[in-house]
Amino acid sequence: MGLAAEFKEFAMKGNVVDLAVGVIIGGAFGKIVSSLVGDVIMPPLGKVIGGVNFSDLAFSLGKDPTGKEVLIKYGAFLQTIFDFTIIAFALFIAIKGINRLKKPPAPAAAPPAAPPKSELLLGEIRDLLAKR
Repeated sequence: MGLAAEFKEFAMKGNVVDLAVGVIIGGAFGKIVSSLVGDVIMPPLGKVIGGVNFSDLAFSLGKDPTGKEVLIKYGAFLQTIFDFTIIAFALFIAIKGINRLKKPPAPAAAPPAAPPKSELLLGEIRDLLAKR
């Protein structure tokens, strides 16, 4: 089998295609959630805690040789942590819903089957012998 045919067989397997679709949808979903966090959640949160814009929070280390400010942008890091937390929670809820749809309802417990007639007769004989 040639390299091209082998690669085609590998690429067309269901898992590879499903993974590719998942990565593409995940990237789009990540952008949506990043916008939700950056444009909807963080501005009111910053206003509530004193008009702070999280993406502007930084610690200056001084200037580099070209005169440009060297910053540790911990605000952007906090923004990314909020993004991750919301994405993880949204995925958890989505997967939980999908799993609930996939799981068949538990069958009702069947009542125990009646013992065979021979066992009933043997039980009656045992009880009669015990009375003697």
